[in-house]
Amino acid sequence: QLNVVIRSSLQNLKEKIDQLRDLLLRAVSTHQITRMEGDRRQNLVDDLLTRQKQLEASYKNEGTEPDVIRSSLMTGGVKRGVTNPWLLEESEETRGLGFDDIRQQQRRIIAEQDAGLDALSSIISRQKQMGQEIGNELDEQNEIIDDLTNLVENTDDKLRNQTRHVKMVDKKSTSCG
Repeated sequence: QLNVVIRSSLQNLKEKIDQLRDLLLRAVSTHQITRMEGDRRQNLVDDLLTRQKQLEASYKNEGTEPDVIRSSLMTGGVKRGVTNPWLLEESEETRGLGFDDIRQQQRRIIAEQDAGLDALSSIISRQKQMGQEIGNELDEQNEIIDDLTNLVENTDDKLRNQTRHVKMVDKKSTSCG
């Protein structure tokens, strides 16, 4: 009965992967997703297909040892240089430490990170304040420039009027003389 369930599940997995491949091809051909995204998703579907074949081989007891297949399935497939993360050796910092010691070390690291984040926050706050002060100063300078522009325009208008008066007086003085 268990064999029937496993075979059925493996067949269902194969059908679902085929459906995914078909839907992906349709999405790429109708431009619902970009070509780059389609390639990324195709790699994921290929990885699923590889894992499905590994499961079938494991079920049929073909190929490599079942422990190797299980280990490769846990790490995301057989890849160069990748091992089961649960089989990695303990680091030097934590070797020989108990659970409470590791927890204290984690708390110390988190406290250091919090202190760094607090320092970063104060720096960003200072920069925000400086930016606001610069913005206020720019607003004041813009008001001064606007006032100067108005004064220059007024002076220009007065100068034109006076030039016109001088021309008129000069014209009248030459006609009288």
